[in-house]
Amino acid sequence: MKTTFDIADNILTRSRGLAKREHVPLKELVEEGLLIVIQKHEAKPRHRVAPVTFKGNGLSAAFKGRGWGEIRDAAYEGRGS
Repeated sequence: MKTTFDIADNILTRSRGLAKREHVPLKELVEEGLLIVIQKHEAKPRHRVAPVTFKGNGLSAAFKGRGWGEIRDAAYEGRGS
């Protein structure tokens, strides 16, 4: 697949020099570099967030049976415009 992208002059110059010394097409170096970056990012362990829980008995009696919209509105009551 063909694509076009901008690359810093110094990186392109160094890459062309390396490709010439290694007797490989510049395309091969670009593909190799992208593959290394992809593998590095895929190998990173996903950060898992531990669930946050609070000891208690759930909603207070005033909010039992009420919808999220009502609970949210009460939480923000008196804050903002």
